[in-house]
Amino acid sequence: MVSMKKPSMILTQSNLTLLGGAEFTILKIAQHYNPVIYTAEYNAKNTYPEFKEFDIRVISKGSFSRIIPYGRASQGLDYGLAFYNLKIKEHYDLINAHLGPSHWIRNKNERVIWHCHTPLRDIYDLYSFRMSKRPAHTRPFYMLGAKMVRSMDQQVVRRIEQIVTNSPITLARIRKYYNRNAIIVGTGVDYKEYENDGDGKYFFYPSRFSPNKRQEYAIEAFRLFKRKVKGYKLVLCGPVSTDQFYQDYHKKIVDLATSVGDVEVMPAISQRKLRQLYSRCTAVLFTPKDEDIGLVPLESMASGKPILAVNEAGPTVTVKNKVTGFLVNSVEELARRMAEVADDKPLAERLGKNGRKSAKDEWSWDAFFKRYDSVINRML
Repeated sequence: MVSMKKPSMILTQSNLTLLGGAEFTILKIAQHYNPVIYTAEYNAKNTYPEFKEFDIRVISKGSFSRIIPYGRASQGLDYGLAFYNLKIKEHYDLINAHLGPSHWIRNKNERVIWHCHTPLRDIYDLYSFRMSKRPAHTRPFYMLGAKMVRSMDQQVVRRIEQIVTNSPITLARIRKYYNRNAIIVGTGVDYKEYENDGDGKYFFYPSRFSPNKRQEYAIEAFRLFKRKVKGYKLVLCGPVSTDQFYQDYHKKIVDLATSVGDVEVMPAISQRKLRQLYSRCTAVLFTPKDEDIGLVPLESMASGKPILAVNEAGPTVTVKNKVTGFLVNSVEELARRMAEVADDKPLAERLGKNGRKSAKDEWSWDAFFKRYDSVINRML
């Protein structure tokens, strides 16, 4: 088989400011194709340090943040208009767009393949949820901003040449909100970088702090677990956006953790430290609301640890119930499963070994890029 020459690629991403799962997938794609990266915001200290190896170009943003007094709405419009109005002048074979609204690059540029990690959830499936969390006086501004973003988003997505996505969950959202189809390419995990280094008697939930990640769900389960099983901790870690909305949520979680006790809330940490925490935990918890796919279950399995996740959306794709972990339907059930893996060491070991095998056989980056290269070559 003759190998294809890698294309001249432009990669667009709304911002590079966090150590998140989507950002890690983008980093792996960048390492594979060596693109020029356009972004509306870049903070080298707060995201993966490997991004420094690439040609990153920060584009100018708009001024909605000075007009609309709500952070996420104004930020979305600023980011969106930056890409909407950008005309790429250099030569390229294709543009690989990632988190919205960086896919708005299609307005003035052709040959766009949108890697849809998720539609803009704040204006689609999480719109009512987000509105319910807002102070009443900010809701009219949020509604106005969301309406504008939704209109422009629909206009642009109709013109995108190809959409790929990470899971059947996200595909269903793309079909529902855009009436478009997409190719599922999944995601990957560096399973060779993870290991099982025993049981340090703590449960681990790494994820950015956001209401839709539902860290309070994990804490409440731990509260119930503590009543029956002593000597364990819960460790939460992840980045926190500078947006006041997320800062307020983080404070709520810290206060709740303090009231429950034996809950450690850590900031974003290096990949090395993250893998160490995976390696020593009893099991990994994953409790987000309607997650698209999520890297946490894959990293848990790569570490040979049981994954205890909510029985909805993304985890139903990555977690094999009672084989690599447990899918739970309530806080109470999560607490019971935590007690099971804490008390039954052979069970925890069996789930962990099954998970490690699944990470290796089904979720390697080699397998991912076979699919990705195929889609890109067909488009070219």
